[in-house]
Amino acid sequence: MNIKISSVHFDADKKLLDFVNSKVSKMNQFFDGIVGAEVVLKLEKSQQEDNKVAEIKLEVPGNDLFAKKQSKSFEESIDSALDALKKQVSKHKEKLKGL
Repeated sequence: MNIKISSVHFDADKKLLDFVNSKVSKMNQFFDGIVGAEVVLKLEKSQQEDNKVAEIKLEVPGNDLFAKKQSKSFEESIDSALDALKKQVSKHKEKLKGL
């Protein structure tokens, strides 16, 4: 799987990039047909504490799956976005089995 990571309004350190790579690459356990993933990490310019946004788009044959989550840390945002994507992947697999 090809994983593309970009960061907006900040420079992501190696530790965060490694975290994203390891978490996103584990999505292959749930569905073999994932072609690639695009991860966008954004630092919102707000006074709130939960200003770290993770957007993950999984490229699967047929259509792309997308999740966007915001929280206090990028790790937390990534985890919750991946949880949402796991649900979407299981629904996508059910659709494929129904065809």
